[in-house]
Amino acid sequence: MASTTTSQKAVHFGAGNIGRGFVACFLHESGYEVVFADVAAPLIDALQAQPSYKVIEVGNEGTTESVITNYRAINSRTNEQDVVDEIATADVVTCSVGPNILKFIAPVIAKGIDARPADMRPLAVIACENAIGATDTLAEFIKDARNTTPDRIESMTERARFANSAIDRIVPAQEPDAGLDVKLEKFYEWVVDRTPFAPFDPPSINGVKWVDNLDPFIERKLFTVNTGHATAAYHGYNGGHATVYDALNDHTIRNQVHTALQQTSTLIVDKHGICPNEQKAYVHKIVSRISNPHLGDAVERVGRAPLRKLSRRERFVGPAAELAENGKDVHALLDGIEMAFRFQNVKGDDESVELAKIISENNSGEVVSKVCGLSPKDKLYPMVVDIVERVQADNED
Repeated sequence: MASTTTSQKAVHFGAGNIGRGFVACFLHESGYEVVFADVAAPLIDALQAQPSYKVIEVGNEGTTESVITNYRAINSRTNEQDVVDEIATADVVTCSVGPNILKFIAPVIAKGIDARPADMRPLAVIACENAIGATDTLAEFIKDARNTTPDRIESMTERARFANSAIDRIVPAQEPDAGLDVKLEKFYEWVVDRTPFAPFDPPSINGVKWVDNLDPFIERKLFTVNTGHATAAYHGYNGGHATVYDALNDHTIRNQVHTALQQTSTLIVDKHGICPNEQKAYVHKIVSRISNPHLGDAVERVGRAPLRKLSRRERFVGPAAELAENGKDVHALLDGIEMAFRFQNVKGDDESVELAKIISENNSGEVVSKVCGLSPKDKLYPMVVDIVERVQADNED
């Protein structure tokens, strides 16, 4: 991607590996000045002290490097007003903070939107998270009465437009001495809904695929990439494997992943009218990507946050619930769900500790309702209750 010269500015919340290595890289290559906003003081200090960092793309076909420059960084915890001022004059706001953090960045974004001059083009707000409708979720928090006044909510579209997106790129844990440099896979996909920007054109960002209907792309990605990656990680963790690569070299686990993706493919093809051969090729590509030996992705990193990954609209329960309602086979997805429920008390992962607590303090039906958002009227409910009962019995042994 070739850089262009422009005076455009983007504010990006979340200066972690995805923020620096994926989103900011694309914004930089599109000619934007990138202003990072984060609460991690050491990270912000490093970005302020270092004028550039490298993005390293690795794959079987070789390695390429890009140098990222033209950025600034602000500690949004200690210098909130500075962030507000940047948003007030920005063209784009993006974020990669994790779905659970959206509510914390919403107030400062709301203040920045409220401060925008009336003659400015509406701000483009795009959440880049592994979650369905993440930008809608962020917008709801921004429009909360605690964050902006009713009259400003009514005129919000004059100052900001909110577009959902689907992002797809594997960014593994980095080497301890990597500093600000980020290593990631060569493959990427960033699909964004163009419709909220009408009658304007969407912002110019190289590498983004603009579409009029995002749903098929979001579900295809979440129920293929994320389902496959998590299935390999949870089976790998419970099977004693260190990395996803190691897990997928286990013939039994590789078959589990393929079977789970055959089941989600049934849903994707039937629901969205995607060509079966196209989906089959996509699955093959995804399994090849998550098998990349150059990424060395630890199963604990990929499996972290099991409460979110077991939730109602996520990578296991989401497709399994729809398939079950239609009488389709979900046994491999249920196996993945069980492995996720067994991902408990993992060092460094608070959600796995909370999951263990929920399982120990509630009966099986309550666990399924609290964690998975299922109720007795759902056909999947008794199947997951059986899983939880089995996990609870094993925990007592």
